[in-house]
Amino acid sequence: MKRRYRFGIRMRKLTSAVLLVPFIFLPANDWAGELHGSGKETRALADLSIEELMNEPVTSVSKKDTKLTDSAAAIFVISQEDIRRSGSTSIPELLRMVPGLNVARIDANKWGVSGRGFNGRWANKLLVLIDGRSVYTPLYSGVYWDVQDLVLEDIERIEVIRGPGATMWGANAVNGVINIITKNAEDTQGGLVSAVTGGEDRGIGSVRYGGTLGRDAHYRVYGKSFTRDNLEDASGAPTFDHWNQSRGGFRSDWKLSDHNSLTVQGDIYAGVSRNLAKGLVSLMPPRTASYNDLNELAGGNLLARWNHAFSSRSDIAVQFYYDQASRNSSGLSESRTTLDLDFQHHWTLSKRHDLVWGMGFRDSDDETKGSLVISYQPESFDINLFNIFAQDEITLAPDRLHLTLGAKLDHNSFTGYELQPTGRLLWTPNSRHSLWGSVSRAVSLPSRTTTGMRLNIAAFPGSRGSFNLLALVGNPQSKAEELLAHELGYRIQPSKRLFVDVATFYNQYDRLITLEPAVPFFEQTPAPAHLVIPLRFDNKIRGEAYGTELAATFHPNSRWKVSGSYSWLKMQLHRELSSGDTTAENQEGDSPAYQWGLRSQLTLPRNLELDTAWYFVSKLRHQNVPSYHRVDARLGWRLSEGLDLSVGIQNGLDPRHAEFGSGDGSFASQVKRTAYARFTWRF
Repeated sequence: MKRRYRFGIRMRKLTSAVLLVPFIFLPANDWAGELHGSGKETRALADLSIEELMNEPVTSVSKKDTKLTDSAAAIFVISQEDIRRSGSTSIPELLRMVPGLNVARIDANKWGVSGRGFNGRWANKLLVLIDGRSVYTPLYSGVYWDVQDLVLEDIERIEVIRGPGATMWGANAVNGVINIITKNAEDTQGGLVSAVTGGEDRGIGSVRYGGTLGRDAHYRVYGKSFTRDNLEDASGAPTFDHWNQSRGGFRSDWKLSDHNSLTVQGDIYAGVSRNLAKGLVSLMPPRTASYNDLNELAGGNLLARWNHAFSSRSDIAVQFYYDQASRNSSGLSESRTTLDLDFQHHWTLSKRHDLVWGMGFRDSDDETKGSLVISYQPESFDINLFNIFAQDEITLAPDRLHLTLGAKLDHNSFTGYELQPTGRLLWTPNSRHSLWGSVSRAVSLPSRTTTGMRLNIAAFPGSRGSFNLLALVGNPQSKAEELLAHELGYRIQPSKRLFVDVATFYNQYDRLITLEPAVPFFEQTPAPAHLVIPLRFDNKIRGEAYGTELAATFHPNSRWKVSGSYSWLKMQLHRELSSGDTTAENQEGDSPAYQWGLRSQLTLPRNLELDTAWYFVSKLRHQNVPSYHRVDARLGWRLSEGLDLSVGIQNGLDPRHAEFGSGDGSFASQVKRTAYARFTWRF
């Protein structure tokens, strides 16, 4: 015990020393010598000034290129350089650097990711897109993070909107939008081989090759496979949640003419994930037990996008994608097929009006097969969603004052019509200051879970030798959860080396989901006959959430970049007088009240890089998870042109720590300290 304690003390001291290294090596002037990177795939940190970083185009706010500083929304961009130097090997881990985003690892293959509260594995208020393809599942209106994977070197950037984006992206873009944008095939020519190994990432291998199909057509193909180890419980025992997966895919970009371009891309994957589960295994006799569950995962998608420019003032985009996915476990099997068609027209009407409008249709068809524990009624269901939207950016004073008005009208299979309007005002008195505010309405639609799920929670003895069954049941009359969001933000660039972005918000929620006691009833199947004591989904809670988010970037010199973030969140939920759900308000304690992060990217002489990150997350009251600090460090070395080697440590302060839990601590997987080595060869 003393040996483990002393080892922990030594690791804390070592990690603190690593964090201080950038300050020790800080030069009075910029170093001379070779900068890291060449070609289109990498750029030197010195080449990206504060002005360039802040003027990088973003598309998630208005579906057209807009400078970050001219966006009337709380938006944060993770660049390819941030991805490369983070040391992260999965998309959820990359999202930790976003201020105001709650990222909690539940086990080795599951994360809770949300913005501005309401975090959990089944978080339903965050919309995630990959190259314009929505990856949320209508089964519960959330994201299966265990199948959202890419060759990380092929990501151009990740744009994260904190706050509603429903006018542009539709239902479920309530508390945020994550838009993952991959590189054009022209920017990934040649070959790439990448390999990672370590204590948790036992093996991750990626291979990609890009070439030409003619003078104006480019392509890339890739393959990726990984095996990841278990996490551990509080005692250090494995939690049997290891997983492995393989995927492959392609992207092709065609310049058909001066006015036409075409993108066609697709992916396919298969793998298994495991977890330790607890559930009802027998009715006679009534028995609940723990068991190892195996999830078989498979799927694929195909996307095509055509862009046509009528002139410099008018262009259209038409996108179609097909997505098929299946998940099979001992409790539930699900197969889902999605077809989506989207049309968009950007039209500059005059010097004062810049209009984007469009329409879309989505059909999502599922087939499920349940078990004693969980099932859906009906077993198969076809969900249709039709939408039409328009947004006009109105110039009130050239280069100074802009007003954006827009709305999206959705029609869905659960609640019919939903209107989601927004109004945004941006004031830029000069190139170094911008002030913005917005008022928006957004909704989170009912899902197959809230309308048709049956979850048998526990069985216990009744009278005269019978038994009772406690069950969670869906409500076909479930309503959409509503948000009315008020936001205010300020961006300032006080010098060429410093940029600060502050956002505040006040969110008003209505018709949030509750679990209400319902009238007991008898049923004959599964035998023997028994009394069901149901809890039914309903919408009997409202509330407020408000807070502040801050992000800052500082370049002491051309070789060193320091980024910091801070967020504070306060939630207050209120049940209706008629509600019998005594646990709904516990959601206030599922997200941290405040968190902060500090990242350093330092380019050293002799082609060395030293990158460190320090995060703090406050306690989760409802989840019984204490606050924790997390420190990551990476040392990179460019051995030759196109050949990179890096080593690093993640979660360096503690042997392990919990990030999310079940409230009582049962089966809580804990994130463990781990080291890794990465090899990347570009040719």
